[in-house]
Amino acid sequence: MTRSPSLPRRIGTWAALALLVSPVAASAEETRQIGYVNTALTNLGLTRSHRVVVERFDDPEVKGVSCYISQARTGGMSGMVGLAEDPARFGLNCIATGPVQVTDAARRGERGEQIFESNTSLFFKETRVHRFIDEERGVVVYLAWSTKLVDGSPYNAVASVPVR
Repeated sequence: MTRSPSLPRRIGTWAALALLVSPVAASAEETRQIGYVNTALTNLGLTRSHRVVVERFDDPEVKGVSCYISQARTGGMSGMVGLAEDPARFGLNCIATGPVQVTDAARRGERGEQIFESNTSLFFKETRVHRFIDEERGVVVYLAWSTKLVDGSPYNAVASVPVR
């Protein structure tokens, strides 16, 4: 007689799968969650609520700059196990946290360089941040954008930090 796996074993398998497919943050060297606010209660509080999460990441090629990105995260059972599609909505702010030093590797031309990526769905949708250097004005410019197209244009946000 063949026995089916026990309930705790099946739950463990599903939990491991959920960790593998859950939204993963960032190609920036270190991303840190600063905090979040719940925006809507789901399933009478039995699962994670919808929320807006604030994360910080530092630019690996520009010393003295930290960026803060806020992103909507879907709650409920699908959000808890990493199967939900998060809305393509976010905000971006970058600030000087010390003397701003731009390395030669940061100067990548008009296409810039991707420095942050966060998966916002199981397949094909991400939030990305690119860095550009405005040499003429002495400013580092950061562009956050979603790979999800909305009416032909992706959601986007811009932040800038002067090089002093």
